[in-house]
Amino acid sequence: MGRVGEGGRGRGEEREMWDILTISIYIKFMQEKTGNGRIQSHRDLQVYQAAFGAAMRIFELSKRFPVEERFSLTDQIRRSSRSVCANLAEAWRKRRYEAAFVAKLSDSEAEAAETQTWLDFAMRCNYLDIESGKELHLAYNQILGMLVNMIKKPSDWTIPTHTKK
Repeated sequence: MGRVGEGGRGRGEEREMWDILTISIYIKFMQEKTGNGRIQSHRDLQVYQAAFGAAMRIFELSKRFPVEERFSLTDQIRRSSRSVCANLAEAWRKRRYEAAFVAKLSDSEAEAAETQTWLDFAMRCNYLDIESGKELHLAYNQILGMLVNMIKKPSDWTIPTHTKK
């Protein structure tokens, strides 16, 4: 079986694509934070888009993991990477309640860190090439950074409640 990542795009071209994606995600995240971008759904959040893209990349790469890992590493890395997105969607729908919003973001943060752990195992077991593993680690570091920023300042994201006087 060939190493993961062989064939298709060249490594330089793939790295360039990830670099462009990284810059694009950061710019759009800052636009969201400053109010220059209109967010109507969790799908509009750059952190969601980055997490979804990384989860799909993991899905594609994990297709090449050995069959004996189907119900362990393959299942776990796919589940945790998808859970980052699912928890973000839930957080977005709970933004009327700051504590619930932060709790779901915290769950998303934990799932992103878990995904990084599974990436470490996949690289150590030689199921995932180092280059792809590093790129995904970088993507999840950026996702974690955006989540932490949202957790630190939830008032930028939550829906203000109006009380009658």
